[in-house]
Amino acid sequence: MSSQGRLATGRPRSGQQGFSLIESMVALVVLSVGMIGIAALYSQGLSAGRTAQYRTQAANLVADMADSIRVNRLGQVAYGAGGANNGCDPQTGVAICLPAQMAAHDVFIWNQQVQQLLPNGVGQVQFNAGTNPPSFTIQVSWDEVGLGNINHQVVIQVPNS
Repeated sequence: MSSQGRLATGRPRSGQQGFSLIESMVALVVLSVGMIGIAALYSQGLSAGRTAQYRTQAANLVADMADSIRVNRLGQVAYGAGGANNGCDPQTGVAICLPAQMAAHDVFIWNQQVQQLLPNGVGQVQFNAGTNPPSFTIQVSWDEVGLGNINHQVVIQVPNS
């Protein structure tokens, strides 16, 4: 019997001796596919987080404008007419403003916030005197990557007194 088929201990040599190059390559491919999947999930998570942040900002901005309208009930029509910087800032106390001037200033400040906090953000307030009590449609829109233009809209009713 030849000594090639036996080990030094006298036992026959088995056909398996460690990993082959092909087995190593297959393991590397499986590991790479798993890592790519983890990276894709991480990317989706970041995107969903950014979208949630923008939607939260939009809801907060709409709620802020609704609160401003409720506080300044006498300036109702002016909220739908657009914004103007009337210097009606309660913090600086620069000017004492009429309700309509305060409403225009509120819309002006609010539009600045919408543009700062949302990508390509646009805010709009519409006044509808035809309902009883009068109603306001407050809308914020912005551009979301991969989703296009997104709108958040709320309709509120505010009595005159």
